[in-house]
Amino acid sequence: MDYAPFHQRRRLLLEQIQKAGGGVAVIPTSPEHVRNRDTTFPYRADSYFHYLTGFPEPEAILVLIAGSTPQAILFCRDKDVEKEIWDGFRYGPEGAKEAFGFDAAHSIKEFDTKLAELLADQPALWYSLGHDAAWDTRMAAALNAVRAQSRAGKRAPPLIHDVRATLDEMRLVKDSHEIALMRKAAQIAGAAHRRAMQFTAPGKYEHEVEAEFLHEFRRQGSQAPSYSPIVAGGANACVLHYVDNNRLLKDGDLLLIDAGCEVDGYASDITRTFPVNGRFSGPQADVYDLVLDAQTAAIAATQPGATFIAPHDAAVRVLAQGLIDMKLLEGSLDGVIEAGAYKRFYMHRTGHWLGLDVHDAGEYRHGAGDDDWRKLVPGMTLTVEPGCYIRPAEDVREVFWNIGVRIEDDVLVTAEGCEILTANTPKTIADIEAIMAK
Repeated sequence: MDYAPFHQRRRLLLEQIQKAGGGVAVIPTSPEHVRNRDTTFPYRADSYFHYLTGFPEPEAILVLIAGSTPQAILFCRDKDVEKEIWDGFRYGPEGAKEAFGFDAAHSIKEFDTKLAELLADQPALWYSLGHDAAWDTRMAAALNAVRAQSRAGKRAPPLIHDVRATLDEMRLVKDSHEIALMRKAAQIAGAAHRRAMQFTAPGKYEHEVEAEFLHEFRRQGSQAPSYSPIVAGGANACVLHYVDNNRLLKDGDLLLIDAGCEVDGYASDITRTFPVNGRFSGPQADVYDLVLDAQTAAIAATQPGATFIAPHDAAVRVLAQGLIDMKLLEGSLDGVIEAGAYKRFYMHRTGHWLGLDVHDAGEYRHGAGDDDWRKLVPGMTLTVEPGCYIRPAEDVREVFWNIGVRIEDDVLVTAEGCEILTANTPKTIADIEAIMAK
């Protein structure tokens, strides 16, 4: 792996800290979590820690010191040959310093003692206060250790800044290294969705389809799904976060798959909806084309200078008009939108930031006003995912019952507009039916 991008991000964060008056930043990685008894969940580093280090091991902490001689210091597990026999390779402090380009590295066992030394006489502590109660206690102990030396002339940092707020702004705009990984994650996930389409047929179970795209994720080098996959047939497609994935797929049903994968920590997030038997019925095609038209309008609105909410507003106008045309809603277009009547069938936003987290870091607004939505700039990555979910009801024609459709792509804002990273995934009715016919 090329570790130059991580070094560059640490340098940029140190510059930001120095501009704000200097100080010490403390960014720990995620702990290992017990699954049951003595078995842990597969380990994944904290996204903020990974963004700045690329270091893959648990029990690690990054300390950044701004000033005339900036420093990046890693605390990590010691080299332990016996434990490596059981659990695999460990860098150890010396190996980590050399491999990842830190200015210094120490044993994790020394952290609490050395942190008090590093905090002394610093103007500020940069830390995510309130995120983790155990860490808050640990940091308070370090600050109190410095305060206890006040008679010796030591002074604890008088200010605490939220380091994640600064990192969120950095993470909103992706660098070339991040974009390359997201393109790869999108291509792998697209291939997995194509595989699922070709495998699906009446009589199979949702979990059998899930196994197909999970196989494709790993076959092509993804380390893991980026979230719990949704494989929702029939009425399950109208449950937004359905994850049981255990229902028999029936002839005539639609199947909604919302699934993405991670490549070196970076996520893809794709949703496709298609008929289990390979052919859309008339009502299914009507709803599907409506959602596709809404997504097309939203993608057209995803361009530099537009607000984050602009794609959602564009999708809502198309969906609301379509719901009126299909006699699922009554009233004027503006009236239906103003009253929020469309939310009965479309109740979520049209997208979210995407990156190291599938719902990635970064604020969507600068303030609380209607005009305070953040403007899109080149390098931002987000999803575009309108949907329509029609549950059985007395005032809904039965031909529409249990039709749930969502279409989701990952897009990169460019200087000219946007690039659809997941364009290799079949999306039109003609393309879906053609690939399923094979």
